[in-house]
Amino acid sequence: MYNRAFFSSKLGQAALASIGAMVAFVALSTQMTASHTHAASIAYDTAVIEIA
Repeated sequence: MYNRAFFSSKLGQAALASIGAMVAFVALSTQMTASHTHAASIAYDTAVIEIA
């Protein structure tokens, strides 16, 4: 099924484009260095409320 005839068809080209997009997404998402807790502390850092 996965031979040269398949990858020359429109479905095969769409499959290759999908695989390329997934590889690019994984490569870009692994480069993000901010952790979830660090991002949360940045988002809520200005929302400090002091009750007197």
